[in-house]
Amino acid sequence: MNKITVIWGVIFAALAVVFGAFGAHTLKSAISADALATFEVGVRYQMYHALALLAIGLTGALSTKIQKSILVFFVTGIVLFSGSIYLLSLKEILPFDPGVIGFITPIGGTFFIIGWLYFLIQVIKLKSI
Repeated sequence: MNKITVIWGVIFAALAVVFGAFGAHTLKSAISADALATFEVGVRYQMYHALALLAIGLTGALSTKIQKSILVFFVTGIVLFSGSIYLLSLKEILPFDPGVIGFITPIGGTFFIIGWLYFLIQVIKLKSI
């Protein structure tokens, strides 16, 4: 078990629940249905990757070094992808235009993809699980 990976997984999972509740209860009446759906995409991807971090951290199949690399890819992806999605979906109520950060979303998505591909390669290299 890699405690750091598990801790980050738990933190991001808990935050996904908080953001999901915020969206469902507070934002529902403050932003359009399309914007709320976009916000929920950010929450969903954050939770997917939080759960992946928990699974990776709780198994002893991958070395700490490999887990830390995956952690960096996924945390960066969560911050850039989900973070930018959150801001972009709130443009109706924010006092500034978050549209200028729209280019960050695909960069975050690329970090997710790289993390998953790196994870796949490392699993393929394993002699046994």
